[in-house]
Amino acid sequence: MVPGVIGEDSEQDLAALVVARVGRLEETGSPWEPYRLVDPAGAVVRPAARFLAELQALGRSEATQRSYGNDLLRWFRFLWAIGVPWDQATRAEARDYSRWVQAGGKPGSIRWGEGADGPAAGKPASSAPAPRPNRVTGKTPPGPTYAPATAAHGESVLRAFYDLHVETGQGPMVNPFPLVRERRRSRAGAHRSPMDPPRNQRTGLYRPKLVQRSPRCIPDEKFNELFAALGSHRDRALVAFWVSTGARASELLGARCGDLDAGSQLITVIRKGTRVMQPLPASPDAFVWLRLYQAEFHGLMPAGRDDPLWWTLRRPFRQLTYHAARAMFTRAGALLGANWSLHDLRHTAAYRMARDEGMPLTDVQWILGHAQLTTTQIYTSAPLEETIASVLAHHARRAAAPSLPAGGAPEYRPESLDVLFPGESQ
Repeated sequence: MVPGVIGEDSEQDLAALVVARVGRLEETGSPWEPYRLVDPAGAVVRPAARFLAELQALGRSEATQRSYGNDLLRWFRFLWAIGVPWDQATRAEARDYSRWVQAGGKPGSIRWGEGADGPAAGKPASSAPAPRPNRVTGKTPPGPTYAPATAAHGESVLRAFYDLHVETGQGPMVNPFPLVRERRRSRAGAHRSPMDPPRNQRTGLYRPKLVQRSPRCIPDEKFNELFAALGSHRDRALVAFWVSTGARASELLGARCGDLDAGSQLITVIRKGTRVMQPLPASPDAFVWLRLYQAEFHGLMPAGRDDPLWWTLRRPFRQLTYHAARAMFTRAGALLGANWSLHDLRHTAAYRMARDEGMPLTDVQWILGHAQLTTTQIYTSAPLEETIASVLAHHARRAAAPSLPAGGAPEYRPESLDVLFPGESQ
């Protein structure tokens, strides 16, 4: 901790602060404690353990516990770096942490100033050149700093973390991550019409504003090139199922052999949020590629009803994980110079179904598992590529339109001129 003139109630010189990659979030394999946060000495961080246990009691999935645990790890690393116990953190530390997350570097470039992997000496990570959008997809790759969505998610998690410990009396008396002042001191929604539906009023003071972007989909011609770049029947089957069912990557990877119903052209998945089993219709091509994949490895992998459907291609055969599937898809996209993600396949399926005039939007909502129809409606608008093509076509039509008369002005009807200038049109 280096003193500096940063604020009236803060002595943190964030430009010289080094947050070490100490502590970790461990996967235990236990259903009672799927993940646990440990400090630099290897001891379990008990406040984090209580919060993760509360999440499990609320029915949150293991993926949610892992996501929240990573946000806690980022916060505790910051506290360990500045030497402040978690239960003595104040609004000043919460403010400095929010600044650090939004302007500081990611792990691997954690030093704001100098560092072996950091930006140039004396410059914060935010001064590093912004990454350029991908030429093929138009998507901007991750930059040297945390994304605003990461900072916003972390603020919500930490506010809930301290809310729990404030309510139970095991933490500070005041939550260091407060709500927006206007939301606390005035009547929420006082400026809104009482006829309007209520909105979530719990907005954090240090929560950055997020820009709502349209989801990206893969154009049909690019998808065909991407599909041709896949290297195995298993990969082709996976991509065909993802793009025809709209299932999330983790949902499809968790399917078992008994979840298939080829006769009805269905595959059953466990929904990420509700944990409900839902059958999803898939395209005939997806089942063809799946059958080719199963025939290729017949007798080499277990095929019981409760055995995993997707396996690695190399010995020793293991259940295919999300990270391995993502690496496979990333390699295929890299051959085309693209940076599509697995979730873009879900967006592509959603766009294809939502823009099909013969498919009701409520059916698309059920397929995607959206709780609100308004979430599904974002796919009814034209994708970015179609919008650009439409505008370019507009300019082409304008260029091909008949030019103005030789006089340089359009001709007016005589009766119209008589109204403006009586007798002048003769």
